[in-house]
Amino acid sequence: MKASTLILISLTALATQAQASSPAEWAAHDKAVQASCIKASHLRNVKQVGNPALFDDKLGYTALLLRGHYPQAHMKNQAGTELCLYNRKSKTATVTEWDSVMPARSN
Repeated sequence: MKASTLILISLTALATQAQASSPAEWAAHDKAVQASCIKASHLRNVKQVGNPALFDDKLGYTALLLRGHYPQAHMKNQAGTELCLYNRKSKTATVTEWDSVMPARSN
């Protein structure tokens, strides 16, 4: 009976431990996020700003800020900012304009 209790406690402890990702797995994730977000972007010469922000696994999203220039002629190559949300489950990216949220830059 003592052996079965010890086995049960050991299995419970192992089952509740979080699975940590290796640095290589995080690097691959960040690269996938960047590639998907840049592909989904509507900006030209788009670049990643800062590091990705991971939301809780319950939400399953990674956020990435992008900057580039609007390609439309009437925008006259104006700089723009987009927020990209990357769905880790479906591995898809969605972008939205983020200019009105960003504070004005001082010269």
